[in-house]
Amino acid sequence: MIGSYLSIYSLKFKPQRDSIAFIKTFSTMFSIIALFGVLGNITTGLVYLSPAKTFWRIARNRSTEEFESIPYICKLLNAYQWVYYGIIKPDSVLVATINGFGAVVELVFIVIFLVFASTQKMRVRTAILFGALDLVFPAVSFLLMQFLLHGQLRIDISGIFCVVFSMITYSSPLSAMKTVVSAKSVEYMPFLLSFFLFINGGVWTVYAFLTKDYFIGIPNGSGFLLGTAQLILYVMYMNPKPSKKISGNDSEEDGSKLDEPLISNLVS
Repeated sequence: MIGSYLSIYSLKFKPQRDSIAFIKTFSTMFSIIALFGVLGNITTGLVYLSPAKTFWRIARNRSTEEFESIPYICKLLNAYQWVYYGIIKPDSVLVATINGFGAVVELVFIVIFLVFASTQKMRVRTAILFGALDLVFPAVSFLLMQFLLHGQLRIDISGIFCVVFSMITYSSPLSAMKTVVSAKSVEYMPFLLSFFLFINGGVWTVYAFLTKDYFIGIPNGSGFLLGTAQLILYVMYMNPKPSKKISGNDSEEDGSKLDEPLISNLVS
């Protein structure tokens, strides 16, 4: 009789125990996802702020010298895409917040570039590119997606845009790596930049794996691999042999056309 009562008691409360275990597991997983999301926000923020020294120099010298505006225009466009993706996809607020911050940073950089452009031709070209790529194109694409697409299809199309623009921005790190190999020197690839690219890509790749978000995982997985390759090159060429110098501002340690990362990677 006692055994029967115990069996009934066990069957009665087993669903409750399973529910509690599920809640604990879900809570732990949510905490881990949130942790990597916050870490990703921090590392992406550092990547966005990495050109600050360059723009301090531009403002101090009141000239953009030989620096190009296209990396910052592309990074702003990329940030816009990720903000929209983070807004329309459920539970992706951390993606939207950090790229919203990045968009503000890039806007400040572009304004500084316009104010201190070294020539009128460069100022006009920057203004045209900014208007076309950072104002007209995002407005048109977002309106079309918002009113013509719905549900998961809208999220998928937005995610594809994010992946495409993120992958395009990898041309700059590849250029820096080519320069390191040809010059046999890491002079043209600052260590901290490579390190942050590595960390940022790794953190967001883990986040993408936990959330099963392949649109975040593809570009950031690529960023992680690129960061790893850059660190390997750094170890290989950290004790450089005498090499030919690269002319102009290309050898600037604080972020020139060679080593300026286009990536937010971000998700960045």
